[in-house]
Amino acid sequence: MARTRVAADSPLFVVRRSAVHGRGVFALRAIAKGTRVVEYLGERITHAEADSRYEDHEESDNHTFLFSVDRGLVIDAGIDGNDARFINHSCDPNCESVIERRRVFIDAIRDIAPGEELSYDYQIGRERGDPPNVDEIYACRCGSARCRGTMLWPPRRTAVKAKRRKRPAAQAAPAKRRRRTAAGGAGGQGAGAAGARRATRKRGSARSARTARR
Repeated sequence: MARTRVAADSPLFVVRRSAVHGRGVFALRAIAKGTRVVEYLGERITHAEADSRYEDHEESDNHTFLFSVDRGLVIDAGIDGNDARFINHSCDPNCESVIERRRVFIDAIRDIAPGEELSYDYQIGRERGDPPNVDEIYACRCGSARCRGTMLWPPRRTAVKAKRRKRPAAQAAPAKRRRRTAAGGAGGQGAGAAGARRATRKRGSARSARTARR
């Protein structure tokens, strides 16, 4: 997708309260399809460090700012992050996350009108051992006609179970679970697990911890 140059002295968006969730990011002026809106910034850490940092984080609390870039890197926008962390999820988004050279950008995938809230699909990956109410924990309230009711991907829990194979006891999944991370993006979106579009691949990265709502 060709990107539009944006003047550095011309702000594209503002952060304010959102009807979707908490704070959101809203366009201050028209944003053309293909515009690189913002880079997702924060402390760059390993998955192990992210797991350790949020080890006591309740599974029922979906509020984190982790973004998994690849198997070795997670961006924690809770530390040194910018306004990109406030972009909310939508099942019918107007933006996508793009990974280029281990940096994450948010690009517009259609024209966005002034005052419109910016969004991208988190596509948070499902995991073995998810609690029965995981879809409630990661419920989506985007209000779109295409809303799938969850920020998780795949959208249906049964679809994941159908692909799982019984593993020998010796290979059982460990009890300790990674923090979930947001993914999001175009084609092959597999958030939380594998998903943004990459200019050099993209969210094939393997996103696996879990993160999500801003």
